Amino acid sequence: MATQLNAEASQQAAQERLSTPEGKKDFRRAIFSCWLGTTMEYADFALYGLAAGIIFGDVFFPDATPIMALLSSFAAYSVGFIARPIGALFFGWLGDKHGRKMVMVITIALMGLSTTLIGAIPSHAQIGVWAPVCLVILRFAQGLGAGAELSGGTVMLGEYAPVKRRGLVSSIIALGSNSGTLLASMIWLIVLQMDKESLMSWGWRIPFLGSILIALAALFIRQHMRETPVFERQKAQLAEERRLALESDAVAHPVDNRSFWQKTRAFWTMVGLRIGENGPSYLAQGFIIGYVTKILLVDKSVPTTAVLIASILGFAIIPFAGWLSDRFGRRIIYRWFCFLLMLYAVPAFMLLDSREPIVVIPTIVVGMGLASLGIFGVQAAWGVELFGVRNRYTKMAFAKELGSILSGGTAPLVASALLSWTGHWWPIAVYFIGMACIGLITTFFAPETRGRDLNLPEDAI
Repeated sequence: MATQLNAEASQQAAQERLSTPEGKKDFRRAIFSCWLGTTMEYADFALYGLAAGIIFGDVFFPDATPIMALLSSFAAYSVGFIARPIGALFFGWLGDKHGRKMVMVITIALMGLSTTLIGAIPSHAQIGVWAPVCLVILRFAQGLGAGAELSGGTVMLGEYAPVKRRGLVSSIIALGSNSGTLLASMIWLIVLQMDKESLMSWGWRIPFLGSILIALAALFIRQHMRETPVFERQKAQLAEERRLALESDAVAHPVDNRSFWQKTRAFWTMVGLRIGENGPSYLAQGFIIGYVTKILLVDKSVPTTAVLIASILGFAIIPFAGWLSDRFGRRIIYRWFCFLLMLYAVPAFMLLDSREPIVVIPTIVVGMGLASLGIFGVQAAWGVELFGVRNRYTKMAFAKELGSILSGGTAPLVASALLSWTGHWWPIAVYFIGMACIGLITTFFAPETRGRDLNLPEDAI
């Protein structure tokens, strides 16, 4: 009871701080910093996703067949997702122990450097097999930083946000991902206007080299960012626990270092929710791009235009989804998105086979609207609220990235392999439906957390 009262008092103090000019300034800086960092992360991944589907097969795997080149490109793409849980576990632990701010400075620097260096890799024609090797190494480094970047920003916004608007404010993270995708698609639309020889020799490098500008801007802002009020309270409380533990020979007040490994129901719930979102998302904005251009031989500008349109619409879809979760609850809105994704899969591939730009573009836009935008806007606040303050960063980051490995990171690779094996899209549609179904089922085991006090030490389950 005392813990609950202290948490409520702290929450009230945090809300009062947001009403002061200094608190409002800190809040705005946190919002802008998290948005910019997530923009950087998703620009990196969208740049690579579009390049993997359109460019990298010719640059790094020129001797392979079209399907095998696509498969090889997405295999290198998946390496970044293998690294993400490692980064999530390490940087998440660092963030729970030393603060969100420090980790977010490190991750943005790591991601920015890795992405820039991808643009400097010589082609297969210049250095042979070392070209794809360098690509894989840099994708791994990029994944290490990305594994903690998204969750770090989500935690920071969730811990800053007013309780009644947490879903809306936390969805800004998804706006960052949308901004990154929009930026990448705009850049690629411009770059694809180049003649083929220039594009393949040096034009494709421009988006990767230019990403250093975003990284430097985000790095500067984050160095002047303040720690979240929730973590500041947690840090003070842990210091007091350690003092009491030393005074009582660590008997009367032991510090619980095993709670991460012993209490995992919320963790596995987050993994299930993540699979339902991330797998369909990376099929909708990753594999389908390559499928349309390499297999259906539709002009490269068609799917890129679709990504651009979806990204523009995302600035309305994402906050609307966050607002809906504040109004009606996280669980019911997430459940509906998963259900709509299941209904989308089969008709989507049937429509794509028409090869008509007027049909292909809306099909991709609808898929991204459901899988990459709306559902993601709901997940942000729900993920933060599922976990207690003591291990929130570590648990949420690791759960999200483990879910990504089991779904999004490997989805384009699995889909390419299924296409190579069967020669038809129907197994991919079944795979799409299966992942969305996992998310739907998970919502029936997940608690409704709207309005939960983030100062509480225990998980919501």
